[in-house]
Amino acid sequence: MRAAELRRLVQHHADLYHRLDAPEIPDADYDALVAELRALEERYPQLAEPDSPAAAVGAAPSELFAPVAHDIPMMSLDNAFDIGELRAWDARAASRLDRPVGPYVCELKFDGLAISVRYERGKLVRAATRGDGRVGENVTHNVATIADVPDTLGTDAPEVLEVRGEVYMAISAFERLNKAREAASEARHAKPRPYVNPRNTAAGSLRQKKAAVTAERELSWWCYQLGAMSGGPQLGRHSETLEFLASLGLPVNDDWLLAENLAAVEDYVVRAEQRRHAHDYETDGVVVKVDDFALHAELGTTSRHPRWAVAYKFAPEERSTKLMDIQVSIGGKGKATPFAVLEPVFVGGSTVEKATLHNEDQVETKDVRPGDTVVVRKAGDVIPEVLRPVLSERPEGLPAWVFPEFCPCPNRSPLVREEGDAAHHCRHPHCPAQQAGAIEHFASRAAMDIEGLGERTVELLIAEGLLTDVADLYSLEVADLEGLERFGSLKARNLVDGIEASKQRSLARLLFGLNIRHLGAAVGEYLAHAVADDLPDDPDAVDDLDRIARASKEDLAEVPGVGPTIAASVRSFFDHPDNQRVIGKLRTARVNCAGPAPPEAGEAARATLADMSIVVTGTLENYSREKAAAAISARGGRAPGSVSGNTTAVVAGASPGTSKLTKAEKLGVPILDERSFEHLLATGELP
Repeated sequence: MRAAELRRLVQHHADLYHRLDAPEIPDADYDALVAELRALEERYPQLAEPDSPAAAVGAAPSELFAPVAHDIPMMSLDNAFDIGELRAWDARAASRLDRPVGPYVCELKFDGLAISVRYERGKLVRAATRGDGRVGENVTHNVATIADVPDTLGTDAPEVLEVRGEVYMAISAFERLNKAREAASEARHAKPRPYVNPRNTAAGSLRQKKAAVTAERELSWWCYQLGAMSGGPQLGRHSETLEFLASLGLPVNDDWLLAENLAAVEDYVVRAEQRRHAHDYETDGVVVKVDDFALHAELGTTSRHPRWAVAYKFAPEERSTKLMDIQVSIGGKGKATPFAVLEPVFVGGSTVEKATLHNEDQVETKDVRPGDTVVVRKAGDVIPEVLRPVLSERPEGLPAWVFPEFCPCPNRSPLVREEGDAAHHCRHPHCPAQQAGAIEHFASRAAMDIEGLGERTVELLIAEGLLTDVADLYSLEVADLEGLERFGSLKARNLVDGIEASKQRSLARLLFGLNIRHLGAAVGEYLAHAVADDLPDDPDAVDDLDRIARASKEDLAEVPGVGPTIAASVRSFFDHPDNQRVIGKLRTARVNCAGPAPPEAGEAARATLADMSIVVTGTLENYSREKAAAAISARGGRAPGSVSGNTTAVVAGASPGTSKLTKAEKLGVPILDERSFEHLLATGELP
C-alpha cells in the first residue's frame, strides 16, 4: 500500500535528517514525500494513523543527551512552495479572522538547526534542540561555546527569557573546515571525505559529546523568536520582539521587513530568492509571520504548525534523480571529462539532463554508479553537478563505474593520465572531438575572433568533409557553403569574409588559437613579445612564428611567464609532423606569423587591464594562481586575494571559493570562466 510505504519513507528520512544529521535526499524530495502522504491521508481518512510521521514535528531526541521539556512547544511551520500557495495561506487566515491579516514580518529562513536558549537573571542556564517539538536535547555546554550566544545579557534582561533561533555554519567556516579536513587526510595519505553541506555539519557539530569539538567548528546563531518571558516589557507585536532581542545584544539578522500588505511580502520573497547567494550563510526560503500577537491568539494552531506563520520555500537547488549512465566527453585539448546522463529533473530553475563529474577521482570519491539514485545540485547559473548517491536506494550488486581505457572517438586511442594530473587526455591528432574543439577554440573571440563559427557550424563543416584542421578554414569559398543546412548566400559570404579578416590577427592570438596545451592567451603574448628580446637569433627562421617553433625547450623556458612545463608543451607541439603541416598551410594562406607591433604600440597592448582588479579563485586548466596573477600584472592590472567594492571581475575555475563568489554576486561583480578570462586578457574587454 502506498500510504504505508510513504509512512516508512518519511519516518526513515526524518530520522536521518533530525536525529542523525545525515540526510540522504534533498529537502525538496522529503517535502514531496510528506505532501503526498498528507494528501492521501486527507483524501482517505481511513488510511490515516494517529502516529503518522506526516503529523510529526522534528524527531525524537537522541538518547546521547539529557531530555529537556519545552515550556512552549517548538512547532514546525506550514510550507508554501510558490506565490499561489502563499496567497492561499493568507486567504485562509483572512477567512478565519473575517478581515485582512497584515501587517506581516518577513524574515530569511536559515538552513540550520533550531535551538531554544534560556536565560535566568541575564545568565545562560540551558540550551536545547527542538527534538520532537515537546522534548529536545540538552546541548547547553556545546551552545555555550558559540561566540554569537552571549553568556550574560546585562542588568536590563528579564527575569526569565527563552529565545529561539537557528544554529548554522557560515559558508566561509564550512570551506575552512573542509580544507583542514583535506590537509589532514593528505597528511595521513588518505582520500579526503569532505563534509557534505553546512547544515548537516552544523547539526553534527552541535551534537558532539565533547564541547571542545563544537568550539572548533566556528558555529554561529541567529535568534528570531521569543519563546517565554517573565519580568520583561509587554510586547504586542513580533516586530517589537525582534527589536527588543537585538537591544539585549542577541544576534538578530537585520535582513527582515515589516510589510504592510501581501504585495510587499511578495516583493520581499522575490528579492530574497534573487539574493539567496549574497550571504555567507545558506537560506532556503522566507518565513512570513503575522505581526500582531492578538491575531496569533485568534488564528491559533493546528496539531503541527501555527496558522499565523508560513515558510515560503525557494525553488530547490538540490533534487534526486536516476543516474542513467556515465559517459566521457573530449575537449578541444583532448581532456576527457566524465559526465552524468540523468533522468530529466527540474532543479535550480531549469530541467537538467546532464551534470559534470569532473574527473576519475571525483567519481571514485563520490562513489556514484550508473543505476544509482543521485542528488544533483544546480545553483543559479552554475554548471549542474552530481553530489552523492542515495545509498539506501542502490540496487544490490550494482558495479562501480570504471574510467574507459580508450577514447570514444572512432580512432579508439588510449586515454592517458599523466603523473600529477587529475585528468585523462586523448593524444590522437585526428580525434574528431578534438578537431571540432580545436577549430571552435581557434575561432573564439580571444583567439582569431571569427564570427559565425559556433559548435553546430563546425560540426556541420567537419561532417561535410570541408574541415579537418584549423588551416582548412582558409581554403573555404562561398560556393562550398551555399546550399548547406542553415547556409544562404549572405551567411556564406559573411563567414568567408570573417575568415579572411582573421588573417591579420596578432601572432599572440594565433599562438593562443593553435590550442597548444598549457598555453593560454597571456603566455601567447609573452612568447610573441619574446621574439625580439628573449629568444636567440636564428637566421634560418622564415618568420617570428618559425623562430618560436625552432627555439629549444631551454630557451623557451627562460621567457618570463613561460617556465619548463609550458616550454616542454610548446616544443612537443611544434615537433609533431601534423602540427608542422597545419602551420605550413597557415603560412601559405598568408596568415600573419609576425611578432607584435612596434614597442610603443606593444606596450599599449600590454596595458589592456590598466586600473582593473581581477580576483582568481579555484583551479584553472591553463594557469596556476601565480601565472594568472602574472598575466594580469603584465597588462597593468591587479590580482588581489579577496573581493571588494573595487573588484572588476572574479575568475572562477574548478572548486572556487564559495565566499568569494557569494560576495561577488552581492556586489554585482562579473564572474568569468577561463575562456572569458582569456578574452579579457587579450582585449581588455569584459565579455
